[in-house]
Amino acid sequence: MDLIEFFERKNINFLSKREEMIPYVKDASYFPGSLPRAVVLPKDENEISEVLSKCNEENVKVVTRGGGTSLTGSSASIQDSIVISTLRLNKILDFSGGDRYVHAQAGVRIDDLNGFLQSKGFVYPPDPASSLASTVGGTISTNAGGLRGTYYGSTKEWVLGLGVVLADGKIIKTGGKVLKRSIGYDLTSIFIGAEGTLGIIYDAYLKIVPKIEKFQRLLAFFNKPEDLGKAVFQLKDRGLNPLGAEFADKISMNIISRISGISIPSGSEMLLILDIPIQEVNEYEKALSIIKEVNPIDVKILNQTESELVYKARKGLYSALLNEREREGEFIIIGDVVVPSSEVPESLKEIQELIKRFGLKTSLFGHIGDGNIHANIFTNLNSKEEMEKAEKFLEELGDVALAHHGSVSAEHGIGYEKKNLLMKEFMYKNSPTNLDLMKSIKRIFDPNNILNPGKVFDL
Repeated sequence: MDLIEFFERKNINFLSKREEMIPYVKDASYFPGSLPRAVVLPKDENEISEVLSKCNEENVKVVTRGGGTSLTGSSASIQDSIVISTLRLNKILDFSGGDRYVHAQAGVRIDDLNGFLQSKGFVYPPDPASSLASTVGGTISTNAGGLRGTYYGSTKEWVLGLGVVLADGKIIKTGGKVLKRSIGYDLTSIFIGAEGTLGIIYDAYLKIVPKIEKFQRLLAFFNKPEDLGKAVFQLKDRGLNPLGAEFADKISMNIISRISGISIPSGSEMLLILDIPIQEVNEYEKALSIIKEVNPIDVKILNQTESELVYKARKGLYSALLNEREREGEFIIIGDVVVPSSEVPESLKEIQELIKRFGLKTSLFGHIGDGNIHANIFTNLNSKEEMEKAEKFLEELGDVALAHHGSVSAEHGIGYEKKNLLMKEFMYKNSPTNLDLMKSIKRIFDPNNILNPGKVFDL
């Protein structure tokens, strides 16, 4: 039976007209994607199960899509595939502040989830910049980080359990409501960061915490990137744990200034946005003292209005950078590496030297509190020479991270973009067996290789 006929007979909601499917072809990355056979919008896990069972039987490729915010091509559609969109799975199913969990379907937007939780005095800590559009399932599938990562860690720290449909249509549940368990292999963790290659997440139990209401946001301006890195390391080394620690270079800093109205002192090359929780004493005064030891150009303590404007500007920084494009066909390719905090000063210095050597317009910003550096490369997608140069830059950016005991991917996943870098990291650690193990796991969960094939690695 034809797949379209199958969907019709099962009364499963789907799209098959070209104009309807176009929005589901590519994601936020520069990978173009291909028009699928159909886009399925299931209402529950049982419909996902029916679709996967049929696709597995017919050996049809399947790509899962949440908010489409992937920056490495993880959710770009594949030729002749079926796209399964989770956006109808948008309900918050259960909540318990006393038990510290929320149960949400995979298609719930992160901002919507936190809007619900904050009305009850709680928060789900992962805070990707794309939280307006990104979904529970998508952020779990890429182990997303975000602006609060330095304080709370990445998504993997906050997933208690999952509902997953496997490639053959079987439905499994892992973990659940409790905050700890020890029952053998941790099957929940295996789907975190798997980018939809092992199963389709349809709901999740997520750990929550009370919202931190009192914190002080301040801005520190530096002339040298290594000084900014030293300031962040000293804060953490001396017992302060920022709720957030973001940085921006001159290009990004100017955009933040333009959006927020905050003035930039003369000579500033780097901006540190720092959030310090206020407990029994004003810890931001201690933070101020530490920062001033590194001789910043200036430090500004923000009032509530300024604080909100700066946060909004930082969250929207990638989108705002798109407005800085100057040529037809120009796009922004985002490098995403991470190093230990102690290695940030030297890493930032080397990355700036890399930018000068390659001569590519590149803006740096990121979650500096946990060593996460984003290199935003303005690249003409229509120029083969420029694309090759950008790819070489990303490779050497990965080399910098590895040389400083870091990783080639902090929070954006692997997708299409970083498959070679993934292998490079394993080889650098003298552990190529890691990739063999990942491929073996893939073959167990998805023997016909129908789930997001060609992403993360090639079989």
